[in-house]
Parts: sequence; C-alpha cells; structure tokens
Amino acid sequence: MTKNSLSVRLETLPWPKVQAWQVDCPLLVLPLGATEQHGPALPINTDSVIAEALCQEACSLAKVPMAPTLNYTSSVAHTSKWPGTFSLNPKTFIDALSDLLSWAVDTGWKKILIVNAHAGNDAPMRVAVDEIRRKRIGAVQVGYVNTFYLSPEIESHFTRDAVDLHANKGECDLIQHLAPETIDHEALPIADDPDRTPGLVFSYPVSQTSLNGTTGAPSKGCARDGAALFRQMCDALVEKLERAKVECPPLPEKEWLKP
Repeated sequence: MTKNSLSVRLETLPWPKVQAWQVDCPLLVLPLGATEQHGPALPINTDSVIAEALCQEACSLAKVPMAPTLNYTSSVAHTSKWPGTFSLNPKTFIDALSDLLSWAVDTGWKKILIVNAHAGNDAPMRVAVDEIRRKRIGAVQVGYVNTFYLSPEIESHFTRDAVDLHANKGECDLIQHLAPETIDHEALPIADDPDRTPGLVFSYPVSQTSLNGTTGAPSKGCARDGAALFRQMCDALVEKLERAKVECPPLPEKEWLKP
C-alpha cells in the first residue's frame, strides 16, 4: 500500500492505513481553526474552513497526511459581546495542544507541522510547540506556520485593509471562493468596520476596537481574488511541506544531546 492510494485525511482511515502513512511519510500536518464570531456577514467557522481547505489541498499535492482540524481553540480576545464564539482559555488550549502533540509522538509521528489560520492561536501555539520540543528533543521535529504569513505577498493581501485583520476582505475573499453559501450577503454591504489599532500602545480585545466584530472591509470580498489568494497560499504551503519532509536539525545529534 502506498501513500498515493490513501486519503490524506486521517480521520477517514482505520489505524493500519494510518500506520501505512507513517511508513511512507513521517510528517503530519495539524490544522488549527477556530469557532468565533466573524462580524455580521461571515460564518463563525471561517478560520476552520480556511485551515481545512488549505491543508487538504496542499497535503494532497505534497502527499502528506493531515490530522483532524482543531475547531475549538483560543478566541478569548473576542469576548462574550457577540454570540457565536466558543473558546478555550489560552492555558487550557496550551495543555490540550501539548497533549495532542504528545499523543502524535507516542503513536509514531516523527515530524509535525501545525498550520494555523487564527491569529489568536499564535501565542499559545508557540508555547505548546516549545513545551513539546523541550520534552521530546530528539524524538520529534515540530514547527508551525500561520496561513496569513506564508509569504510577503500573502501577508500584503490579508493586511491591505486592516493590519489587525478580522473578517476583513482577505478572509471574505477566501470564503467567497470556498463557501459562499455561508455568507450573509444581505449583511455584507454594511459589515465593514475600520482598523482602530494602528499607533496604540496597549493591546485591546475586539469589543474595545470594533463596533460589530469586523476589522476591515469584507464588503470588498471577491471570489476571484479568493481563488487567486488560495492558490498562492497552497503553493507556499506545498513548498514548506516538501522542505519539511527532508529537513533535519542543523547540528548533529552528538552536539545537542547531553553526554
């Protein structure tokens, strides 16, 4: 059995076929999404839709397996002002992600790349990666990428209407391409709200910077732009996956293990 005959989505496979993936490809991709308010027009699963679609496409092209997408993550910055947000406490999320990474290592994965599509996950994700890297040095290589920073061009697309982006044109572009039926098209023309964060000294929750949960201009969202952006993101992720397959620590084992 070869990886070319297997689904990249591990949740659709029995364990012997999961094990077959490990023989052919020791790299595992873990998508991170979120379940949170995305303004009055975009669905609360926006980040999860982007993470899952991107990982499935890139993993299929690179022949790399992907774990089930994490849909409940760290969204506390959105507060409870708007319904639709279901968040883990950042400490809880760190523990949960660390536990999942440990299980992945214990069950045979040698390399894990987290693909994150929600900005609020970045800080706790980095902590969890540090934890597993410290505890399992030599047993696993672990890393992460944020979908909106996969390349300078991709970052520019996401941030052109809002640096502190949320439910903005870039995200709406992608949902217009991936799941247009989930958009409230009647609310879209009045969903825009400007980014009020440039120049601020402190960090604020969304309820103190946005009137409706949006930061940016989703009304300018375009399916054609979303398709082009998705292709850019997919190409960038495939390139990283191909490098991750063969990448090793820069120094040999004798240099970093205790004598």
